[in-house]
Amino acid sequence: MIDVLRMLNRGRSRPERVRAWLVAAGAGVAAFLVCTGISLADFRDEGGSLTGLALGLLAFPVAGLVHQANRLATATRERRLAALRLAGAAPGDVRRLGALEGGWLALAGSLAGAVVYALTHLSGPLTPVPFVVVLLTVGGVVSGARAGRDVIASPLGVIRRPRVRGPRVRDLLLALAGVALLVTGLVVRGGFPIGGKYGTAVAMAAGLVLLVFGLTLAATWLIRGYAARIGRRARSPETLLAARLVESDPRAWARALSVVGLTVFFGAGAGAQQAVTGYGHAHALVDLALLVALLTSAAALVVHQAEELIDLRRSFAALAAAGVPERALGRVLVRQAFIAALPVCAVAAVAGVAVVVFPVFGIYEAQYLVWALTRAVAMTGIGVLTAMLVALAARPLLRGALHLETLRAGH
Repeated sequence: MIDVLRMLNRGRSRPERVRAWLVAAGAGVAAFLVCTGISLADFRDEGGSLTGLALGLLAFPVAGLVHQANRLATATRERRLAALRLAGAAPGDVRRLGALEGGWLALAGSLAGAVVYALTHLSGPLTPVPFVVVLLTVGGVVSGARAGRDVIASPLGVIRRPRVRGPRVRDLLLALAGVALLVTGLVVRGGFPIGGKYGTAVAMAAGLVLLVFGLTLAATWLIRGYAARIGRRARSPETLLAARLVESDPRAWARALSVVGLTVFFGAGAGAQQAVTGYGHAHALVDLALLVALLTSAAALVVHQAEELIDLRRSFAALAAAGVPERALGRVLVRQAFIAALPVCAVAAVAGVAVVVFPVFGIYEAQYLVWALTRAVAMTGIGVLTAMLVALAARPLLRGALHLETLRAGH
């Protein structure tokens, strides 16, 4: 299988090489940020913990961008996958190839990121490095395998078969597991049974991520309900089409917006904490990290938008052929983003404030609560605005999907 992968890689197109570099670079950046964040975590100094959290936070939008790039790559590498099927490979072999490719790129990138960390932190701890490299490599394998689940490679080409899924109990279990890890880290602090304070930092970071991802994925039913309500009250064809598209596959939007939700969650939580603590330098770094995370989340949404246009290109091309203006279809993309992003960002902001306020609700003063809620509303608006701006930026991708050749080619 490795020899086949090497042979196929020699025939990659330029866009495929760019995506491969994107996956490897993303894994390297994530490894560097996670290792640096863990090394800065110091539970005797809240400022140090916030600084570590700020850097570790950046790794998760990067990881989301890498997964979206894997999904898009699987949908577009038609020539290589079709050639592999012509050579007698089974569909499972094609998916294993994607898992191997994703794992190899993640391993190479994470090793490079670990080397950069070791060279720039000569006195820093090296204990978390092997764990982070293994974790990211396994993540690359899983991402590569899962990215090919909905793609059918045949000798005649590649067909995407999107799976429409609704809310699942597993989403709530993810949120509960996140709460358990977070509470455990707050209780034991530096006495974590595996890895001491570094194990506690990893557990709390994992708990926060599981909590946010669980909540945003569980928001699938809320997205679907909100889209159905908008559809019933739509006063324009663009709004009606946007609402029906979101309602038909709310989970895909929940998955894509989970990275934005993570940023909104931390932004709202940081605002609630800033009201009652000092550490201005650490909080400034957290805000800077949130800004960079938001930009990375926007890049992940661009990739999601491209993936969605691949799935809907025949429908959009048919609408364009029937006389629907390109600008009207562009407005559909923007309204889709608004309808899907508003519930996700609102849930993430409420959860971020709740995590900080509930443990100290009895001593949390009213003026602090007003600031926390104002910051939560602002973060919700920023998240929704980001999604809408990404939809506006996807106009060139939409223009490419409206060619009549899409209808003639039959894919």
